[in-house]
Amino acid sequence: MKEQVPRTFYVKNFGCRAAQADGAGIAAALAARGLSRTEDCHAADMVVVNTCTVTSEADRDARKAIRRAHRENAQADILVTGCYAQRRPADLAGLDGVKWVVGNADKHRVPDLLAPELVQIAAGPSEVPYHGCIADPGVLVSEISHQRELVQLPVGDPLGRSRPNVKVQDGCGNRCSFCIIPSVRGRSRSASCGAVVREVRRLQREYPEVVLTGINLGRWGRDLDGRPRLADLLRALLAQTDVGRIRISSVEPMDWTSDLLQLVASSPRIAEHIHVPLQSGSDAVLKRMRRRYRVRHYETRIRLARELMPDAAIGADVMVGFPGESEAEFEETHAFVARMPFTYLHVFSYSVRDGTEAAALPGRVTKAVKKRRNRVLRRLAAEKNLRFRRSLVGRRTSAVTLSSGTGGTRALSDNYIQVEIPGEHLEPRREIAVRIDRVEASRTLGSCLE
Repeated sequence: MKEQVPRTFYVKNFGCRAAQADGAGIAAALAARGLSRTEDCHAADMVVVNTCTVTSEADRDARKAIRRAHRENAQADILVTGCYAQRRPADLAGLDGVKWVVGNADKHRVPDLLAPELVQIAAGPSEVPYHGCIADPGVLVSEISHQRELVQLPVGDPLGRSRPNVKVQDGCGNRCSFCIIPSVRGRSRSASCGAVVREVRRLQREYPEVVLTGINLGRWGRDLDGRPRLADLLRALLAQTDVGRIRISSVEPMDWTSDLLQLVASSPRIAEHIHVPLQSGSDAVLKRMRRRYRVRHYETRIRLARELMPDAAIGADVMVGFPGESEAEFEETHAFVARMPFTYLHVFSYSVRDGTEAAALPGRVTKAVKKRRNRVLRRLAAEKNLRFRRSLVGRRTSAVTLSSGTGGTRALSDNYIQVEIPGEHLEPRREIAVRIDRVEASRTLGSCLE
């Protein structure tokens, strides 16, 4: 008897912007096959859980979401994909309700699983895939390191977001001692400049801003003919598209070249917003992490960015509790963060990932110490963010509307400030001029000037 094909689907996304782009691409591919997306998990014939595995907490969140989906909608088929699926497919295949587990290398084949055709099935990422019928659950996990080209998923509906993520790069050639991502995303692979231009041209009809993203975005182009750089891609987008604003997501410190920073500073169509992963402000810790820069290199980039863009958003990722991190080393990080012109931070605690070099390092930091250090840096980040927002009061800036509710409209400024506009009910996906009127501890209020 022929298996019934799902008619509706629901997507639950976890993880970074590149993962968000993957989830939107899967949704677009399923819609192209005639399925309808729903925002109600209870109403879906199929639930897609797009996972992250950067920390043990990310793994736990994914398992929790899968169990909740099955509990709330036991009739739905659950498809699990993403980095956790690539890393530990058997763990996920054993959960109740899971019908398919699909690794990162095969995300573009998700719609094929709905057809009664033969597909590759493997027991795990280290085994050679074989051809067979869909198992129950079916596991489709190819060896990611074999991929030499970026298989592009369409962007489509960005799953309720007002600013679509355009994934232009995937994979990473770095070997940071704490990071599992290269093993689940593979080597660095870039979308061609032409493909990116075509995608942004399509999106510019509906969206005033697009976000360029990747796993190691600053390495875009190094695997393409002529070895172009990210700045070259940006110049092509500025010249060949009419999109109102391009925002760049996270770029590693040494890839923020003077050329790239000056281009961002000089173009009104590129958001004044740079995100530069730091991880630690201690050279000794950076060395153990196998990061490819030292504090003085990082500081040079940040100082130049602030000189070129006095009002830019400058953000960083900071890790606490890396194996062997002493109190003195943490204080180095705290002091470095304090003197840098950051406007926000993403602070997270080190999480052991089996298969990484750091997992075997001595000097585990206790959970209580990691929690305290995390809290200290978050408090410092909140203070810096408040000072930055206060410095903008009375200033005019450009923003993109995100959503409208009973109290007014939320909009995101060029320099990454979420502004509440009381009393205004503007449709999302509009570029507007706003004035920052008042700043509170966790809110920024403004007025629409149009």
